[in-house]
Parts: sequence; structure tokens; C-alpha cells
Amino acid sequence: MRADLLTDAVEGLDEALAAVDGFDQVLVGGLLRPQPAQAVALAGLADAVAGSPLAGRVAEAAEKTAAGAADEDHLMALAAARTALLGSVHDALVARVEEAVGRPRAEEPAAAAAGVEHPVNLLVAARGWLCDLARAGWQGIDHELVGGAAPVVTAMLSEPGLRRLAALLDGFAAELAASCPGATLERIPVRRWADLWSRAMLLTLPGADRAAAVAEATGRLLPLGVDVHEHATAVQAQVHAVFEPADGGTPRLVRASVSAPKPDTVVGAGLWQLLRPHMSLLAAVSEGRAMELDAMPVTAEGDLIWDDARAALGESAEPFTTARVALPTAAAAPVTPVDRHPTRIAVPVLLEGYAVEDEGERVVFRVAGERLAVDAGRVPAAGPLTAEAVASSAACIGLLRWDAGEFLLQPLAVERTVRKKPVAVHAGAWAGGTADKAGVRAEKAATDAVTVLRERAGRLLRK
Repeated sequence: MRADLLTDAVEGLDEALAAVDGFDQVLVGGLLRPQPAQAVALAGLADAVAGSPLAGRVAEAAEKTAAGAADEDHLMALAAARTALLGSVHDALVARVEEAVGRPRAEEPAAAAAGVEHPVNLLVAARGWLCDLARAGWQGIDHELVGGAAPVVTAMLSEPGLRRLAALLDGFAAELAASCPGATLERIPVRRWADLWSRAMLLTLPGADRAAAVAEATGRLLPLGVDVHEHATAVQAQVHAVFEPADGGTPRLVRASVSAPKPDTVVGAGLWQLLRPHMSLLAAVSEGRAMELDAMPVTAEGDLIWDDARAALGESAEPFTTARVALPTAAAAPVTPVDRHPTRIAVPVLLEGYAVEDEGERVVFRVAGERLAVDAGRVPAAGPLTAEAVASSAACIGLLRWDAGEFLLQPLAVERTVRKKPVAVHAGAWAGGTADKAGVRAEKAATDAVTVLRERAGRLLRK
């Protein structure tokens, strides 16, 4: 891997992010009575997209908004401009990663599948609430304003095609409610709330949430590692893998995800107990085996819509062997325009022959003389992989991410030398069950916690 390309400056990146940051600060104070500094930031956003098809509409929107006369269409144009800028940042960073790893470029995504038309009144109601938020600003939010989302979300939940937007609005409103009143906030998550706001705005456009056409995948699936996303009330395991088509086509990078609700007392290895029943792939990950897929649904973006009935355990497939042999020729899936954002970058890579530097709070890999920071904080507690194992490793399978202005590596598995022999340690080693003593203890503790919760729930129901 050409690590030097990951540290070189990307032309135009700082300017694009500066325009986004300026607009995000505008949302802090709100758009009801814009101040001179907000007008300057709005003009900066318009200038940043001046060479794009959005130029005219965004310039008008910036002018009207600065004058305090913006309507919903103007705010939609500003949200689109912000999304387009972050999309350009995403594309520039992905192009740099593809050049650094020498991996084939993905084809453009397939046309969107035809979808059912959703009730326009619900989309209009959601857009109205989001525009009210933008006018009030994060410093002007209160419980009455934030509570306006509740009836909209409730109505949307009865429409299956609107549940994506409903879940986004519900979570966003919950975050805002927990921060009310905005005038007393000492710290505002400016980028995050602007991300949620602009994404929700775009999803209120009819047809914006239509999924890409779904194809069928038949062939061999070779797991690379598991990324765990944990929340107090939910957990998701995302398996990154290489798919080799049965017809001999180009290998592809794909993902398979499984999610489950959880009580906040179930943590660590106990998470697997919630996820295992829904995906046989987790057992294959633990056992280091491939899976044979038969007409498994897969989106144009490389997400497998997992169905255990269409998968069978295959032969042994050690992830580091897969990373060395199959990963270099696997093509990455494209990303639809509305989903292009720097936080979505998660490119599987294999690193070997690096030096490890311990900088106290974080570990750094020295790759071909270049520094690559390791995001050990993303290593889940639900497996045997630890920061200490990463620091003593000689090879690493990880996800290349971008955060806070630099590329970071999130380890999924490492190889280290134990008694002069290479030993692999995987973050998802306990996914399908384990005989490892530490894993067994953690599983038992989680089982005890779930048993207690079930007993308490039973007593409450009997009352």
C-alpha cells in the first residue's frame, strides 16, 4: 500500500470542509433573524457550489435566507448544497484510497428500483418541522418545538416505506429533547446535528429513499472480519467479506449486517447471544469458514440482504489468507449520491511489515515510513482483540476510515508471534460461540444478566 498517498493533502478538501463548517455554524444561531456573520457563511456555501448545477438555486437560497425570507424550497437547496459538498469530499477521499491500495474502481450504481409512492402530506409535515428547527437554531430549541416531531413519526411508522425517515427523525428528536433548552447548552454537536438535519431534509423529497435495484449473488463468501456497532438499546454486527461469483466474474467487496434491540445491561460478549439466532454467517466467522451463497439478494452498494435459507457453510477460509490472495483484486461497491459522506468510508485493507509506535493514548503504525494512526477505541469488547494485541502485531486486517482530517485504521484482526509461531486474533472470534475461557466467562455473565431481566419482566407482567 502506498501510505504516502494517505498523508498527502487532497486538493480542495479544506475549502469544501470550511464551507460546510460555516453553514453548520449558521444552524447554531438559527435562520429566523440572520446576523452578518451568518450571511457571509451562506454566501460561502453558495460560492463553493458555484460551478455545479446547483449554483443558481443555492445562490438564490443563500440570498433569501440571509435576508430572513427563506421558504422551505430555499432551505432544501441549502441542505442539498451541503450534502453535495460532503459527497465531493467522500469521492475525493475514496479515489485517494483506491489509488493507495491499487484496488479496482467500482462501476456506477444501478438505477433505483421502482418504489411505492408515499403519502406526500407526511413528507411535507416532516419537512415543515425540520425547517422550524433550522429557523430556531440549536440554541433556540425547546421541548415544545422538538415535541412537534412526535405525531409525524407516529404517522410515518404505519408506512413501511417511510420507516427509514421515521427512525432518523425519532432519534434526532430524542437527542434534541435530551439537550433542551438549547440556550443553556455548553457544547453543541454542530457537525452531527447538521448531518442529521440535512439528511432528513433530503429524505423528505419524494423518491429520495428508494433503494437501488437488488440483484442475486451466487458463489463463495469469504469473511474478512466483523465490525460491531453498539448503542444502549441496540446492537449491529457488520461482516466485511469478499464475494467470489460462481460464474468467475470479478470478486467484490460486500457486507452483511444483522441488528437486534438490547437492554443496556447486556454488553461485551453477551451481544452475540442477541445476534446469533438471526445470522448463520456469524458461526462461519468464528470457525474461519467460507459460505456458499445461492441467489442471495444483494444491493448495488454491496449489502447482502441476508437469508439463512440461501447460505450453507463451506470449506475452511482463513481471513488472513483471504486478505492476501483475494482482497487485492476485489472491487469495491459504489455508493449512491445521497449516501456519500466521509463518515461512511470503511475500506478493508491488509497491512504487513509495519513498525508499531506507542504514543501513549494511541498506537501508530509506521508504514513505508509514513504514520497511520490506529483507532483502537473502535475495537469491540465483544471479542478477544485488544489494544495490547494490536500493539504487538505484525500484520493487521482493518477498515481504513477518515476522521478529524486524517485517515485512521480500525483493526478487525491481527497476527502476532507467540512462541515463534504466528497467531491470529479476531475481533469477531466469539461471534458464533467460543471455548475460550475469557469468552465463556463473559457469555455466562451476560446469560445471568438476561435471566434476571426476564424474571423481573415476568413479575411485572404478572402484576
